[in-house]
Amino acid sequence: MTPHPIFLSIILVLRNNSEKIEEILTELSSVMENLVSDYELVIVDNASDDDSLMVLKQLTQENGLANLQIYALTKQVDADTASWAGIECALGDFVAVLDPLTEDISILSGMLEKAAMGADVVFARNDQRPAHGIVYQLACSCFHNIYGRLTGTHLAKEAPQYRMLSRKVVNYILKHSQPAIGYRHLPATAGFSRAYLSYSSAPRAGKAKRLRDSLSQGIYLLISTTHAPMRLVTSLSLLGAIANLLYSGYVLAVGLFQADVAPGWTSLSLQQSGMFFLLSLSLLMLGEYILHVTRLSNSAPLYHVAQEFNSTRLSRQERLNVEGEATLPSGRDSHGRPV
Repeated sequence: MTPHPIFLSIILVLRNNSEKIEEILTELSSVMENLVSDYELVIVDNASDDDSLMVLKQLTQENGLANLQIYALTKQVDADTASWAGIECALGDFVAVLDPLTEDISILSGMLEKAAMGADVVFARNDQRPAHGIVYQLACSCFHNIYGRLTGTHLAKEAPQYRMLSRKVVNYILKHSQPAIGYRHLPATAGFSRAYLSYSSAPRAGKAKRLRDSLSQGIYLLISTTHAPMRLVTSLSLLGAIANLLYSGYVLAVGLFQADVAPGWTSLSLQQSGMFFLLSLSLLMLGEYILHVTRLSNSAPLYHVAQEFNSTRLSRQERLNVEGEATLPSGRDSHGRPV
Protein backbone atom coordinates (compact mmCIF):
# COMPACT_ATOMS: atom_id res chain seq x y z
CA MET A 1 0.00 0.00 0.00
CA THR A 2 1.34 3.43 -0.97
CA PRO A 3 1.66 5.72 2.07
CA HIS A 4 -0.68 8.70 2.15
CA PRO A 5 1.29 11.88 1.31
CA ILE A 6 0.37 13.72 4.52
CA PHE A 7 1.88 14.61 7.87
CA LEU A 8 -0.21 12.85 10.54
CA SER A 9 -0.08 13.57 14.27
CA ILE A 10 -1.27 10.84 16.65
CA ILE A 11 -2.35 11.95 20.14
CA LEU A 12 -2.16 9.40 22.94
CA VAL A 13 -3.05 10.08 26.56
CA LEU A 14 -1.38 7.58 28.89
CA ARG A 15 -1.30 7.21 32.65
CA ASN A 16 0.48 4.52 34.65
CA ASN A 17 1.10 2.26 31.65
CA SER A 18 4.85 1.79 32.04
CA GLU A 19 4.68 -1.96 31.30
CA LYS A 20 2.79 -1.47 28.01
CA ILE A 21 4.15 1.83 26.69
CA GLU A 22 7.01 0.41 24.65
CA GLU A 23 4.83 -2.28 23.07
CA ILE A 24 2.10 0.24 22.21
CA LEU A 25 4.44 2.82 20.68
CA THR A 26 6.50 0.26 18.78
CA GLU A 27 3.38 -1.21 17.20
CA LEU A 28 2.01 2.23 16.37
CA SER A 29 5.32 3.37 14.86
CA SER A 30 5.46 0.32 12.58
CA VAL A 31 1.91 1.03 11.40
CA MET A 32 2.68 4.69 10.75
CA GLU A 33 5.79 3.91 8.69
CA ASN A 34 3.63 2.21 6.04
CA LEU A 35 0.54 4.40 6.40
CA VAL A 36 1.72 7.99 5.87
CA SER A 37 4.74 9.76 4.46
CA ASP A 38 5.44 11.60 7.71
CA TYR A 39 4.09 11.34 11.24
CA GLU A 40 4.61 12.19 14.87
CA LEU A 41 3.43 10.45 18.03
CA VAL A 42 2.39 13.01 20.64
CA ILE A 43 2.21 11.32 24.03
CA VAL A 44 0.59 13.17 26.92
CA ASP A 45 1.55 11.62 30.24
CA ASN A 46 -1.41 12.41 32.51
CA ALA A 47 0.60 12.77 35.73
CA SER A 48 1.65 9.12 36.01
CA ASP A 49 3.00 8.04 39.39
CA ASP A 50 4.80 4.93 38.12
CA ASP A 51 7.87 4.58 35.86
CA SER A 52 6.11 5.80 32.72
CA LEU A 53 8.25 8.92 32.31
CA MET A 54 11.46 6.94 32.68
CA VAL A 55 10.35 4.51 29.97
CA LEU A 56 9.33 7.37 27.69
CA LYS A 57 12.68 9.10 28.13
CA GLN A 58 14.48 5.89 27.20
CA LEU A 59 12.36 5.56 24.07
CA THR A 60 13.39 9.04 22.92
CA GLN A 61 17.11 8.22 23.02
CA GLU A 62 19.30 7.61 19.95
CA ASN A 63 18.51 3.90 19.86
CA GLY A 64 14.82 4.41 20.65
CA LEU A 65 11.82 5.30 18.53
CA ALA A 66 11.61 8.15 16.06
CA ASN A 67 9.14 11.04 15.95
CA LEU A 68 8.07 10.99 19.59
CA GLN A 69 6.85 14.15 21.30
CA ILE A 70 6.38 13.74 25.05
CA TYR A 71 4.44 16.13 27.28
CA ALA A 72 4.17 15.33 30.99
CA LEU A 73 1.43 17.09 32.94
CA THR A 74 1.95 18.22 36.52
CA LYS A 75 -1.46 17.00 37.69
CA GLN A 76 -4.05 14.55 36.46
CA VAL A 77 -6.81 16.08 34.33
CA ASP A 78 -9.80 14.67 32.49
CA ALA A 79 -9.34 12.88 29.16
CA ASP A 80 -10.64 15.76 27.04
CA THR A 81 -8.27 18.30 28.59
CA ALA A 82 -5.31 15.94 28.31
CA SER A 83 -6.14 15.24 24.67
CA TRP A 84 -6.34 18.95 23.92
CA ALA A 85 -2.95 19.46 25.56
CA GLY A 86 -1.53 17.16 22.89
CA ILE A 87 -3.55 18.64 20.03
CA GLU A 88 -2.27 22.14 20.81
CA CYS A 89 1.30 20.91 20.38
CA ALA A 90 0.64 18.80 17.27
CA LEU A 91 2.03 19.93 13.91
CA GLY A 92 0.37 17.51 11.50
CA ASP A 93 -1.95 18.25 8.60
CA PHE A 94 -4.36 15.85 10.32
CA VAL A 95 -4.56 15.02 14.01
CA ALA A 96 -5.88 11.67 15.26
CA VAL A 97 -6.79 11.11 18.91
CA LEU A 98 -6.96 7.52 20.12
CA ASP A 99 -6.78 5.38 23.21
CA PRO A 100 -4.46 2.48 22.33
CA LEU A 101 -5.89 0.35 25.14
CA THR A 102 -9.48 0.47 23.90
CA GLU A 103 -9.27 1.43 20.21
CA ASP A 104 -8.06 -0.48 17.15
CA ILE A 105 -5.01 1.12 15.53
CA SER A 106 -5.71 -0.53 12.18
CA ILE A 107 -8.84 1.64 11.74
CA LEU A 108 -6.54 4.61 11.11
CA SER A 109 -6.20 3.49 7.50
CA GLY A 110 -9.97 3.72 6.94
CA MET A 111 -10.08 7.08 8.71
CA LEU A 112 -7.39 8.42 6.38
CA GLU A 113 -9.37 7.20 3.38
CA LYS A 114 -12.39 9.16 4.59
CA ALA A 115 -10.24 12.23 5.18
CA ALA A 116 -8.73 11.93 1.69
CA MET A 117 -12.28 11.96 0.29
CA GLY A 118 -12.86 15.39 1.83
CA ALA A 119 -14.07 14.78 5.38
CA ASP A 120 -12.78 17.38 7.85
CA VAL A 121 -13.74 15.21 10.82
CA VAL A 122 -13.73 11.41 10.94
CA PHE A 123 -15.21 9.65 13.96
CA ALA A 124 -14.62 5.97 14.75
CA ARG A 125 -16.72 4.12 17.30
CA ASN A 126 -15.87 0.78 18.84
CA ASP A 127 -18.99 -1.24 19.58
CA GLN A 128 -17.10 -3.11 22.30
CA ARG A 129 -16.36 -0.92 25.30
CA PRO A 130 -14.59 -1.70 28.59
CA ALA A 131 -16.91 -3.25 31.15
CA HIS A 132 -18.29 -0.97 33.84
CA GLY A 133 -20.73 -1.38 36.69
CA ILE A 134 -24.48 -1.11 36.22
CA VAL A 135 -24.66 2.16 38.16
CA TYR A 136 -21.95 3.69 35.98
CA GLN A 137 -23.66 2.54 32.78
CA LEU A 138 -27.02 3.93 33.91
CA ALA A 139 -25.48 7.28 34.86
CA CYS A 140 -23.62 7.43 31.54
CA SER A 141 -26.74 6.59 29.54
CA CYS A 142 -28.76 9.17 31.47
CA PHE A 143 -26.17 11.89 30.82
CA HIS A 144 -25.91 11.19 27.09
CA ASN A 145 -29.70 11.17 26.71
CA ILE A 146 -30.08 14.47 28.57
CA TYR A 147 -27.20 16.07 26.70
CA GLY A 148 -28.56 14.81 23.39
CA ARG A 149 -32.01 16.27 24.05
CA LEU A 150 -30.58 19.63 25.09
CA THR A 151 -27.99 20.03 22.34
CA GLY A 152 -29.15 17.68 19.60
CA THR A 153 -25.84 15.79 19.76
CA HIS A 154 -25.41 12.36 21.35
CA LEU A 155 -21.75 12.49 22.35
CA ALA A 156 -21.24 8.72 22.57
CA LYS A 157 -22.68 8.08 19.10
CA GLU A 158 -22.06 11.31 17.18
CA ALA A 159 -18.83 12.54 18.78
CA PRO A 160 -16.83 9.58 20.16
CA GLN A 161 -13.34 10.08 21.54
CA TYR A 162 -11.62 8.26 18.65
CA ARG A 163 -11.41 10.92 15.94
CA MET A 164 -9.33 12.47 13.19
CA LEU A 165 -9.38 16.24 12.71
CA SER A 166 -8.05 18.32 9.85
CA ARG A 167 -5.87 21.32 10.58
CA LYS A 168 -8.82 23.54 9.63
CA VAL A 169 -10.92 22.05 12.43
CA VAL A 170 -8.10 22.38 14.97
CA ASN A 171 -7.61 26.04 14.08
CA TYR A 172 -11.35 26.59 14.46
CA ILE A 173 -11.40 25.07 17.95
CA LEU A 174 -8.38 27.19 18.91
CA LYS A 175 -10.52 30.29 18.43
CA HIS A 176 -13.01 29.02 20.99
CA SER A 177 -12.87 30.69 24.40
CA GLN A 178 -12.47 27.31 26.11
CA PRO A 179 -10.99 24.95 23.51
CA ALA A 180 -10.27 22.13 25.95
CA ILE A 181 -14.01 21.93 26.65
CA GLY A 182 -15.26 22.71 23.16
CA TYR A 183 -12.91 20.13 21.63
CA ARG A 184 -15.30 17.29 22.51
CA HIS A 185 -18.46 18.58 20.84
CA LEU A 186 -17.43 21.35 18.40
CA PRO A 187 -16.24 19.00 15.60
CA ALA A 188 -19.70 17.43 15.54
CA THR A 189 -21.71 20.66 15.81
CA ALA A 190 -19.72 23.31 13.94
CA GLY A 191 -20.90 22.35 10.45
CA PHE A 192 -17.73 20.66 9.18
CA SER A 193 -18.01 17.72 6.79
CA ARG A 194 -18.06 14.55 8.88
CA ALA A 195 -17.64 10.85 8.29
CA TYR A 196 -18.26 7.92 10.65
CA LEU A 197 -16.70 4.50 10.99
CA SER A 198 -18.04 1.71 13.17
CA TYR A 199 -16.06 -1.38 14.10
CA SER A 200 -15.92 -4.10 16.72
CA SER A 201 -12.68 -4.85 18.52
CA ALA A 202 -12.12 -6.21 22.01
CA PRO A 203 -10.26 -3.68 24.20
CA ARG A 204 -6.81 -4.70 25.34
CA ALA A 205 -7.50 -3.62 28.89
CA GLY A 206 -10.40 -2.06 30.71
CA LYS A 207 -9.82 1.36 32.21
CA ALA A 208 -11.27 1.75 35.65
CA LYS A 209 -13.37 4.92 35.80
CA ARG A 210 -14.78 6.33 38.98
CA LEU A 211 -18.41 7.37 38.89
CA ARG A 212 -17.63 10.48 40.93
CA ASP A 213 -15.08 11.77 38.43
CA SER A 214 -17.22 10.99 35.42
CA LEU A 215 -20.26 12.57 37.04
CA SER A 216 -18.29 15.72 37.83
CA GLN A 217 -16.97 15.91 34.28
CA GLY A 218 -20.45 15.33 32.85
CA ILE A 219 -22.02 18.10 34.93
CA TYR A 220 -19.21 20.48 34.03
CA LEU A 221 -19.61 19.67 30.33
CA LEU A 222 -23.38 20.08 30.58
CA ILE A 223 -23.11 23.45 32.28
CA SER A 224 -20.27 24.81 30.15
CA THR A 225 -21.57 23.78 26.73
CA THR A 226 -25.33 24.26 27.12
CA HIS A 227 -27.61 26.97 28.45
CA ALA A 228 -30.02 24.48 29.98
CA PRO A 229 -29.01 24.75 33.67
CA MET A 230 -29.07 28.53 33.58
CA ARG A 231 -32.26 28.50 31.59
CA LEU A 232 -33.78 26.45 34.41
CA VAL A 233 -32.80 29.19 36.87
CA THR A 234 -34.20 31.94 34.65
CA SER A 235 -37.38 29.92 34.03
CA LEU A 236 -37.91 29.58 37.77
CA SER A 237 -37.25 33.30 38.15
CA LEU A 238 -39.82 34.07 35.47
CA LEU A 239 -42.29 31.73 37.13
CA GLY A 240 -41.66 33.47 40.45
CA ALA A 241 -42.22 36.90 38.89
CA ILE A 242 -45.51 35.82 37.30
CA ALA A 243 -46.67 34.16 40.54
CA ASN A 244 -45.97 37.32 42.57
CA LEU A 245 -47.73 39.44 39.96
CA LEU A 246 -50.80 37.21 40.14
CA TYR A 247 -50.64 37.27 43.92
CA SER A 248 -50.62 41.07 43.86
CA GLY A 249 -53.78 41.02 41.77
CA TYR A 250 -55.34 38.61 44.24
CA VAL A 251 -54.44 40.90 47.15
CA LEU A 252 -55.97 43.92 45.40
CA ALA A 253 -59.15 41.97 44.66
CA VAL A 254 -59.46 40.86 48.28
CA GLY A 255 -58.87 44.42 49.50
CA LEU A 256 -61.54 45.83 47.18
CA PHE A 257 -64.26 43.25 47.54
CA GLN A 258 -63.81 41.87 51.07
CA ALA A 259 -64.95 43.93 54.02
CA ASP A 260 -63.49 41.89 56.86
CA VAL A 261 -59.81 42.15 55.89
CA ALA A 262 -57.33 42.48 58.75
CA PRO A 263 -55.90 46.00 59.04
CA GLY A 264 -52.56 46.32 57.23
CA TRP A 265 -52.78 42.94 55.48
CA THR A 266 -53.33 44.41 52.02
CA SER A 267 -50.46 46.90 52.14
CA LEU A 268 -48.07 44.38 53.72
CA SER A 269 -48.93 41.68 51.17
CA LEU A 270 -48.53 44.10 48.26
CA GLN A 271 -45.20 45.22 49.62
CA GLN A 272 -43.88 41.66 49.93
CA SER A 273 -45.16 40.50 46.55
CA GLY A 274 -43.74 43.62 44.89
CA MET A 275 -40.30 43.04 46.41
CA PHE A 276 -40.26 39.38 45.37
CA PHE A 277 -41.47 40.36 41.90
CA LEU A 278 -38.52 42.75 41.45
CA LEU A 279 -36.12 40.19 42.88
CA SER A 280 -37.34 37.52 40.45
CA LEU A 281 -36.97 39.90 37.53
CA SER A 282 -33.42 40.72 38.60
CA LEU A 283 -32.49 37.02 38.75
CA LEU A 284 -34.17 36.49 35.39
CA MET A 285 -32.04 39.18 33.69
CA LEU A 286 -28.77 38.55 35.49
CA GLY A 287 -28.74 34.74 35.69
CA GLU A 288 -26.99 33.83 32.46
CA TYR A 289 -24.75 36.89 32.65
CA ILE A 290 -23.51 35.94 36.12
CA LEU A 291 -22.70 32.40 34.99
CA HIS A 292 -20.88 33.71 31.92
CA VAL A 293 -18.79 36.16 33.95
CA THR A 294 -17.98 33.47 36.50
CA ARG A 295 -16.66 31.13 33.80
CA LEU A 296 -14.58 33.83 32.15
CA SER A 297 -13.16 35.09 35.44
CA ASN A 298 -11.47 31.73 36.02
CA SER A 299 -8.35 32.55 34.01
CA ALA A 300 -6.18 29.77 35.45
CA PRO A 301 -4.97 27.28 32.81
CA LEU A 302 -6.65 23.88 32.78
CA TYR A 303 -3.31 22.09 32.49
CA HIS A 304 0.41 22.76 32.69
CA VAL A 305 3.23 20.83 31.03
CA ALA A 306 5.97 19.97 33.52
CA GLN A 307 8.45 18.31 31.13
CA GLU A 308 8.92 18.22 27.39
CA PHE A 309 11.38 16.09 25.43
CA ASN A 310 11.64 14.75 21.89
CA SER A 311 13.14 11.82 20.02
CA THR A 312 16.80 12.21 19.15
CA ARG A 313 15.97 10.68 15.78
CA LEU A 314 13.48 12.26 13.39
CA SER A 315 12.72 10.26 10.28
CA ARG A 316 11.99 13.39 8.24
CA GLN A 317 15.51 14.66 8.90
CA GLU A 318 17.00 11.29 7.99
CA ARG A 319 15.28 11.47 4.62
CA LEU A 320 16.71 14.92 3.80
CA ASN A 321 19.40 14.98 1.14
CA VAL A 322 21.03 18.41 1.33
CA GLU A 323 24.46 19.00 -0.15
CA GLY A 324 26.71 21.83 0.87
CA GLU A 325 27.52 24.58 -1.63
CA ALA A 326 30.45 23.57 -3.80
CA THR A 327 33.58 25.71 -3.60
CA LEU A 328 34.07 27.61 -6.87
CA PRO A 329 37.46 28.24 -8.42
CA SER A 330 38.86 31.69 -7.77
CA GLY A 331 37.75 34.24 -10.37
CA ARG A 332 34.76 32.18 -11.59
CA ASP A 333 31.02 32.74 -11.07
CA SER A 334 28.40 30.04 -10.35
CA HIS A 335 28.33 29.06 -14.04
CA GLY A 336 32.12 28.76 -14.31
CA ARG A 337 32.51 31.94 -16.33
CA PRO A 338 35.42 34.28 -15.65
CA VAL A 339 34.58 37.35 -13.63
